[in-house]
Amino acid sequence: MPELPEVEVVRRGLERWVAHRTVAEAEVLHPRAVRRHVAGADDFTHRLKGHRVGVPSRRGKYLWLPLEDTPQAILAHLGMSGQLLVQPQGAPDEKHLRIRVRFTDASPPASPAPGPAPAEGAPVAADATELRFVDQRTFGGLSLHDTTPDGLPDVIAHIARDPLDPLFDDEAFHQALRRKRSTIKRALLDQSLISGVGNIYADEALWRSRLHYDRPTAGFTRPRTLELLGHVRDVMNAALAVGGTSFDSLYVNVNGESGYFDRSLDAYGREGLPCGRCGTPMRRRPWMNRSSYFCPKCQRPPRVSS
Repeated sequence: MPELPEVEVVRRGLERWVAHRTVAEAEVLHPRAVRRHVAGADDFTHRLKGHRVGVPSRRGKYLWLPLEDTPQAILAHLGMSGQLLVQPQGAPDEKHLRIRVRFTDASPPASPAPGPAPAEGAPVAADATELRFVDQRTFGGLSLHDTTPDGLPDVIAHIARDPLDPLFDDEAFHQALRRKRSTIKRALLDQSLISGVGNIYADEALWRSRLHYDRPTAGFTRPRTLELLGHVRDVMNAALAVGGTSFDSLYVNVNGESGYFDRSLDAYGREGLPCGRCGTPMRRRPWMNRSSYFCPKCQRPPRVSS
């Protein structure tokens, strides 16, 4: 599943090309793509028609398109291979196209939103009128939900703020971390504690912090917590600057372009390669149906109590 930087890159692209446009019609081409919309495909398409899309929003890894004239939002689940692409009407359908949303108006000629600009020759144009959800593995999808007074889709109201959110509370996170009685990587991936961090950026931040992934959280001091949060923010901002991390063609932005942060990774995916600090070969260990990458010298495992 894409992590915060990848989702934010997509959100910025949608803000530029989709915000403040009115839905002419929606078409569901595969029922699994709306399986989280319990009322079904026909209800999803009927309820979207005629509504005006607001500014796309994000919390952690979760992305949604609020509707300006009703307290509801389209929640996007990107899953393992979901892509939100903006295409000109009439462009050839992608092989795994699942949902198509057409608009009554062209994209507003607003100044570009922050983030990577469209590449020369990219399929997005000023008059693009179609938003497409493409998903090879059909784990993702779109669904319509009521929103809370804070504007969040009600099904993700329990998700914590992410570390790039100006309202993220560092002290509250530290206290929760101390109470958690878990290990640090488990805590970083707990979306009810801190959102947006996944396996890749957890490994990167832990490497920068010289912390082993199994270090208990109960012993964290406040300076250690603040140092870790600083590295989490730094690695995410660095990834954002280059469009996120793409290991294959499944993660792309709205223009169909891949990110380049995989070229700057210090830990994730570097088994057997020298540590960028000390030169010791990096190791990989199975961890919760995933993998953890670490330097055995810089990130020593915690001592086991007798």
